[in-house]
Amino acid sequence: MFALALVVVAGIGVTRLSRIHLPHSASLAALLAAGAPYVLLGLLLGPGLGVLDGTTLRALAPLTALGIGWVGAAFGARLDWRLLRRIPPRAWGLGAALAATVFAITALAAWALVRSVPPLAAAWHPTAPAVLTLAAAATISAGWGGPKLTRRTALFDTAFAAVAIAVGLPLSNPSAALRSVVLTIVASAGLAALFVWLARRQPDPDHLGIEFFAVILLGAGFGYATGLSPFVVCAITTALVIRFSPEPGRVHALLAEWGPSVYAAFLIVAGAMLRLPTVWLIPAALLLAVVRIGARWVPVRFGRFWPAVRALPPHFGLATIAPGAAGVTLAAGFGLVYGDSGALLTTVVVGVLLAEMLAGPLRHLALPGPTPLTAAPPQAEVT
Repeated sequence: MFALALVVVAGIGVTRLSRIHLPHSASLAALLAAGAPYVLLGLLLGPGLGVLDGTTLRALAPLTALGIGWVGAAFGARLDWRLLRRIPPRAWGLGAALAATVFAITALAAWALVRSVPPLAAAWHPTAPAVLTLAAAATISAGWGGPKLTRRTALFDTAFAAVAIAVGLPLSNPSAALRSVVLTIVASAGLAALFVWLARRQPDPDHLGIEFFAVILLGAGFGYATGLSPFVVCAITTALVIRFSPEPGRVHALLAEWGPSVYAAFLIVAGAMLRLPTVWLIPAALLLAVVRIGARWVPVRFGRFWPAVRALPPHFGLATIAPGAAGVTLAAGFGLVYGDSGALLTTVVVGVLLAEMLAGPLRHLALPGPTPLTAAPPQAEVT
C-alpha cells in the first residue's frame, strides 16, 4: 500500500511539474511529451533504490493492467463509427499495406537478432510472442496531433498492431487463440453494454466518471486475469461506448481529464520494471528503432510506382516515426501474460526514446508547412 501510494503521488506530482515551460530543443520536448521523466523516476525507485522491487511490482500488476487498459481506452475513443465510415476503402488498403510492411520488416529483424545472438534469445522469451510484440510495438505510431493524413495513418497503424496482439499473444498455446478472440469480443461487448445501461439510468452526465472508471478497471482486470490484452479489451469497449452511449462527449472529457495521472503512474511502474540482462539489449534496441524508421520511410520514398503511394509526399514516412505511448503498453502487457517482461520492455522503451528524439528534427521534412506532424502537443502524449 505504501508503494502504491508513492507511485500515485509521484505520478500526480510529476504531471504537475511537467506544466512548467522551459526553453529546450525539439528533441528534448519530444522526450518530455513521451513521458521520459516518469520512466526515469521509476528507474530510480526500482533498480536504483529498490523501493519497487520484484515482489512489489507483482503486487502492483493490477495498476499496470489499468494503465494498459486506459491507453487502450484512449485509442478506442478515436474509433468513432461516424468518422470511420467516411474513410474511403482505398485509404484503408494503403494504411494496411504500410502498417503490414513495418510489422513484417521489424519482425524479420527481431527474429534475425534472436537467431544470431543467443543472449537475446534468452532475454526475449518465449521467442515467437516476444518477436510479435516487438513488431506490434514498432508498428504503432502517434500522429494524433497532425493533419488528417497523419491521423489516419496513426489510426491504421495502431489498429493493425492491436489486431496482431489480440491474435498473437496466445501463440504459446495456439489452441486457445480462438477462445481468446471470442472472450475479448464478448467481454468488451458486455462491458460496453453495462456502461450504456448505467449511463441511461444516470440523469446527470457529470456523475458518469466513477462508472466509466469502474468499467475500464473491470475490463483491464478481466484481461489480466484471463491472459488477454487489456489494451485490446478496453479499446473495443470504449469504441462501443462511444458508438452507443448517450454522452460520448463526456467519455472523451473523462479520458482527457484522468489520463495524464493514470498513465504517469503506469510509466513509473514501467520504469521500475526495466532490466538489462545482457549488454546486447541496447544495441539491439537501437538497431530495431533504426529498422523501424527505415521501414516507414523507404516504402513511401521508393514505392512511387503504386498510384496511391505516389499521391503521398516523398518523406511522408517520417511523419509517423514517433511511436507514442501505446507501444510501451503492449510490451508491458506481454509481461502480464508471460511473466517477466523487463528485457522486452527495456527494448521497446529505448526504441521509443530514440524515435522521439529523432522525430523532432525530422518532422519538418515529412510534409510542407509549420504544422507539427508527429506527437501530440506537450503533455498530451500521455493520453
